[in-house]
Amino acid sequence: MIRSARRRRFAGFSAFAFLLVLTSLRMLAQQADMPDTQKNPFAGNRAAVTAGKTLYDQTCQACHGADAEGGRGPSLVSGNFRHGGEDNDLFRTIRTGVPGTQMPAFSLLPSDDVWRMITYLRSLNTNGAAANETVTGNVAAGQEVFWGKGGCARCHEVNARGTDIGPDLSDAGKNSAAYLRGMISNPNAATGGPQRWFRPSAVTVKTRDGQEVTGMQRAQDNYTLIMTDLGGNLRKFDRKDILTERNQTKSLMPDNYSQMLSASEMENLIAYLKSLKARDLSKTIQVDVPGGLSFARLRNAQAEPQNWLTYWGNYQGQHFSSLSQITPANVSQLQARWSVPMPAGPALEATPLVVDGTMYATYTTAESAGVYAIDAKSGLILWKYDRRQKVINPNQINPFNRGVAMLGNRLFFGTLDAALVALDARSGRILWETQVADTMTGNSITGAPLAVKDKIIVGVAGGEFGIRGFIDAYDPKTGQRLWRFNTIPGPGEFGNDTWSGESWKHGSGAAWLTGSYDPDLDVVYWTVGNPGPGLNGDVREGDNLFTCSVVALDPDTGKRKWHYQFTPGDTHDWDANEDVVLADSVIDGVKRKLLLQADRNGMFYVLDRTDGKLIFGKPYVKQTWNRGFQPDGRPILLPDWKATAKGNIVSPILVGGSNWQNPSYDPVHSMMYVVALSGGMGYRSVPVKYEPGRQYMGGRPFPTDEPSKMGLLAIDTKTGTVKWEYPTFRISMGSGALATSSGLVFLATGDGNLIALDSSAGKSLWHFQTGGSIASSPISYAIEGKQYVAISAGNAVYGFALPE
Repeated sequence: MIRSARRRRFAGFSAFAFLLVLTSLRMLAQQADMPDTQKNPFAGNRAAVTAGKTLYDQTCQACHGADAEGGRGPSLVSGNFRHGGEDNDLFRTIRTGVPGTQMPAFSLLPSDDVWRMITYLRSLNTNGAAANETVTGNVAAGQEVFWGKGGCARCHEVNARGTDIGPDLSDAGKNSAAYLRGMISNPNAATGGPQRWFRPSAVTVKTRDGQEVTGMQRAQDNYTLIMTDLGGNLRKFDRKDILTERNQTKSLMPDNYSQMLSASEMENLIAYLKSLKARDLSKTIQVDVPGGLSFARLRNAQAEPQNWLTYWGNYQGQHFSSLSQITPANVSQLQARWSVPMPAGPALEATPLVVDGTMYATYTTAESAGVYAIDAKSGLILWKYDRRQKVINPNQINPFNRGVAMLGNRLFFGTLDAALVALDARSGRILWETQVADTMTGNSITGAPLAVKDKIIVGVAGGEFGIRGFIDAYDPKTGQRLWRFNTIPGPGEFGNDTWSGESWKHGSGAAWLTGSYDPDLDVVYWTVGNPGPGLNGDVREGDNLFTCSVVALDPDTGKRKWHYQFTPGDTHDWDANEDVVLADSVIDGVKRKLLLQADRNGMFYVLDRTDGKLIFGKPYVKQTWNRGFQPDGRPILLPDWKATAKGNIVSPILVGGSNWQNPSYDPVHSMMYVVALSGGMGYRSVPVKYEPGRQYMGGRPFPTDEPSKMGLLAIDTKTGTVKWEYPTFRISMGSGALATSSGLVFLATGDGNLIALDSSAGKSLWHFQTGGSIASSPISYAIEGKQYVAISAGNAVYGFALPE
């Protein structure tokens, strides 16, 4: 769509920058006066309890009830709080609210008033343990009872060991011994519903085909019931197939422990439960988490088109679906089948995974990030995990998360404060957390990790801050770092001589986009971002390896096999953080193992992925910096291509070409569908001083009067020729495409539309306005033989399918 670059394109950039400033200010405001380890100054103070009761009545009782035993909101009297039970956790919850729920933020309440309310709530927990409570039993003997004679692990979990039917008992010791004794001896005693912490919500269903199943409800609506049965298996029922449904009035917990256990065994069991104060991550890493998604399945993801097993759909980065139920002939009938609202925050950028009927989607808010497990057929939420940032860089930008990786029954995702987290995919409970880097120097993790063999590989973001980039591999069981590849080589490392002086120390080279992997060659391909400072090359003379490059790494050791640099010594912020597609295709009559990329610098590249040699490069949008290639594949640079103090006008613009939005590669027709922007920009360098944790750009782009256009391009990867173009209205660095084997291309647009195009000519066949800005890419999967298309839009995830 042709538009004025000055009036509309740069208005978009200005608005984007303004939103980043607002986000940073909001984070600063919410972080202010936010305790990390501060203790309640009024703990145990009777006057504070009385004052806190008055404050509670004025602020909280409409939702949580006059006595805090629950109403529209949950009970607050048990001492077990979903979003953290320490005093500082409660302070944070009251002050910032709970995203995605009806719990608002009370950001203007004075700190002392918040602490007084917490003191009052603490006084209500009659189940809680006294500070110096002692028990007489033997902890070790009680542990044997729990895991042996008592059979507690048949329903309960402690530190990832056991079965996820009843509540997790990893922090059972926060309850008083008397309460624990009562719950074990008489789990059906009428002590008040809100305080029945151990009682599961049990149901028995009888189906029309004669099954009778009892279990604990996980999710339900008018059409679907999902439970965990007594074997610990997730079971899903269509209500039309249920003959009878009966809610259990009794606890699933046996009520004969008083007869089963001797008095000493009971006391020992209570002593063991009392020893469990919190989930212990030093023990969760020792537990085998069986089942789930194996490496063998990941490497053969093409054989499971009903699933979407990696960020790109497969290791080859193709972002393509071989499902064919939805066709050009019937796509006009496509309907929205469900939507799941996520917590309020920046527009979702995540590409979800779908594994055996469960979708895993991520989100971020102003000060947290999390994962939802969603039933991919009904849209019902199975579990949620929310992690609040431990530290917030006041200059933090790009507050996004683009997805998870899965290996076995573990999920892995990165955080904005640069931690890598592993969750139990069955329950959403944390297994380990590793601090990857320091966010106060500008590091963060926004991309989805990549699971390869027995390693979790992840790159760091922060190229705007002058970080020293790297790619890491971690042990999926323990979170221990196994290797690191520095994308900015230091002294003694290959490529350090491409940096003048000590400029390498702040050379950026972020590696935030998920890489690709060739299982046959056993090589990981990972792209690297811009050098730092981004627009001033005078302070870092040289090619600045490995910025704006793709590196081929040994996944076992992290050692470099080869690299190819797309833009040496870049001064335009032309990250190479775009998808690298692995394809086997015939070029000039010879079948080659190829690596394809539509780079941000406006060139479409075809490399031999066995050795990194350039086969050809060809512009796919307007570019004015490259006039060809030397025999070794190095670009031949045009005059005035770099940013200068005076300023040069160069194409493409700062955001590309293309950007990180997902392209789609059709392996049958060797076509690649790329969202692209064509236009020029002025690049001016300015002096800049490095300050840790602050942006380190060194330039001021300026507008030109040259018109620009954006749209979806269909590129013949054998020749680099653009076959057709579908124009789009709104600039987006995140909305991508998905091609399917039936001859469709699904295109997401920044203005909120999901569009279905005929892949042969780019004709629009269907569209759906989601009502939210789309900064992600569609995927496709199938449940019980029905094909779905899913997209993250605004702060919701949508699922589409044909009518029944």
